[in-house]
Amino acid sequence: MTQKGPAAAAALLLLAGAALLGGAEGWRQAALWGLGAAIGVALYHATFSFAGGFRALMVDGRGAALRAQMLMLAILVATMLPAIEAGAILGAPARGIVFPLGVAVVAGAFLFGVGMQIGGGCGSGTLYTAGGGSLRMLLTLAFFVVGATIAAWDAERWQGLPALPSMTLPGLVGLGPAIAGSLAIFAAVAALSWMMERRQHGAVEPLARPGGSLLAGPWPLLWGAVGLAVLNLATLWLAGRPWVITAAFPLWGSRVVEALGWDDPAFWAFWEDPTRAEAILRPLAAERTTVMDVGLMAGAMLAAALAGRFAPRLALPWRHAAASVLGGLLLGYGAVMASGCNISAYVAGIASGSLHGWGWILPALAGNWVGIRLRPAFGLS
Repeated sequence: MTQKGPAAAAALLLLAGAALLGGAEGWRQAALWGLGAAIGVALYHATFSFAGGFRALMVDGRGAALRAQMLMLAILVATMLPAIEAGAILGAPARGIVFPLGVAVVAGAFLFGVGMQIGGGCGSGTLYTAGGGSLRMLLTLAFFVVGATIAAWDAERWQGLPALPSMTLPGLVGLGPAIAGSLAIFAAVAALSWMMERRQHGAVEPLARPGGSLLAGPWPLLWGAVGLAVLNLATLWLAGRPWVITAAFPLWGSRVVEALGWDDPAFWAFWEDPTRAEAILRPLAAERTTVMDVGLMAGAMLAAALAGRFAPRLALPWRHAAASVLGGLLLGYGAVMASGCNISAYVAGIASGSLHGWGWILPALAGNWVGIRLRPAFGLS
């Protein structure tokens, strides 16, 4: 049953945020705030969890979440990659998320994978569960930001590690073969997970299982995959690049470091990079990723209240708290080192045709495997 008080509070927060951003920064920032909120609703209602999905696959042999990821990626590659290659979507400029594939991406993705299972979530999962009222995930988020800030401060240690030049699949083989090859890989992964699950359990969890209402949830995974793909395309049109998450975290931490007088992050090698220098100087309200991240949390709060599940609890076992601290640090450091998280590198990278997106997933899965085996030490199932 809908919780009227929390739902009203979340709705007012969303309306106030849109009004303030629209007045201060213009309609586009207000629209990105609303888009972030819609993503939060979709993630919460579909329980679209990368960390939980990988754990279900590795521990229980259940692959529905993985197949939902493959469906989302297939939609994005088929629709987003041509727009990125053309440089425009519906008349608006569009660019991809492309970074070099190298040692830093592999090492960072592995650390991120370990952190996913210890901390309890990925980039998107941490935000939507924290917004939904989870105290443990709020703690994970706080140390996610700390870890990302430490990685930015420590960038001279890892930025010079060996790496290939920035490359994309369309640049190597052409747009048509890149799309066809990607779709073939997604289909093969989905089919393999389907066969493995059927062999182990005798039946396969469907993506289109019966769901609840559009507003109160729960949603089938099918709705989540399609909804997130559509919202990612809308992000490409509004923001001019795919949906990203973790780029905001070192920025938030660096602003705190500066405000406390501990250091001047503008002179860190990380922020002296020409692709990032402008972000450290502009107001946070003008920063697209920040606006969408906070909007996502507000949208998840609204979804939790509409579903009648917004119930923050202050009790947190110390081992769970320790897992959030360590997991958050690994998530933050790993995401910055790897040039992104499950959304910023894996989804956005692959949808952009970037080799670093393809190179991110295997070491991240290896990290998830290690993290799953560390969970019992923290009292986690």
